[in-house]
Amino acid sequence: MTAAIIDGKAFAASLRVKVGELAAAFAAKTGRKAGLAVVLVGEDPASQVYVRSKGKQTVEAGMASFEHKLPADTPEADLLALIDQLNTDPAVDGILVQLPLPGHMDEQKVIAAINPDKDADGFHVINVGRLGVGQPGFVPCTPLGCLMLLKDQLGSLSGLNAVVIGRSNIVGKPMAQLLLAESCTVTIAHSRTKDLPAVVRRADIVVAAVGRPEMVKADWIKPGATVIDVGINRVPAAEEGKTRLVGDVDYAGAMAVAGAVTPVPGGVGPMTIAVLLRNALVAAYRNAGLELAADAI
Repeated sequence: MTAAIIDGKAFAASLRVKVGELAAAFAAKTGRKAGLAVVLVGEDPASQVYVRSKGKQTVEAGMASFEHKLPADTPEADLLALIDQLNTDPAVDGILVQLPLPGHMDEQKVIAAINPDKDADGFHVINVGRLGVGQPGFVPCTPLGCLMLLKDQLGSLSGLNAVVIGRSNIVGKPMAQLLLAESCTVTIAHSRTKDLPAVVRRADIVVAAVGRPEMVKADWIKPGATVIDVGINRVPAAEEGKTRLVGDVDYAGAMAVAGAVTPVPGGVGPMTIAVLLRNALVAAYRNAGLELAADAI
């Protein structure tokens, strides 16, 4: 058997179309565009590329993009002052501070300064708490994108065994909470898990988010399982001096065993920015006191 390929690129494109339609409706109702502010401190090349892509896709979706680029030696107090200004700016509905921040800045303090109702990244401790108790809030973009792909592939997830490999605040923990809310039986596995292959082998759903190239082997996967590979790792390519992208799962091996697998690239990656736009738009509707149907986006 050969697994189905879960096309995150196509799903993300369809999500952006929905965002665009609802963004147009928002502008028609309020007389202004929904706005997303992105703050970049320093000149990390990967972050610069990511921020450019976010800005481009925000504008393409019919939303206003506000980019703030600060030098790497910006005092933390200046960044906090900018966040305070964005919190009170009625044109800004969603705020994202690109991580990682320079070493002299306290990431938790910076995230805590963002108004939780404008927290498009879903990292604020209040939104983490809302997710934990099932209240409406904002969920980190990558795990929410993973959940959308899973539900599109499988329909109801109720009663399925899910293993999340990785316990980060950005992916692993919120992913587990989302799956629990869908009535999955959830295990969070990590570097200290005893007999990790045996734990993974029980899973109907595997979400790999550890940042170790091709760690999850074919014989770890239960036949017919759905595998979501969050990893993006650069490894040497066959051609000298070149690199290639691989996930945390042995893709070729998984394709021979699993029921469905996300590729790397083209799987989870495209979902992250699409869900960011979705979060910013939901924030715009909520902050404007407008109704947005739960299944609208």
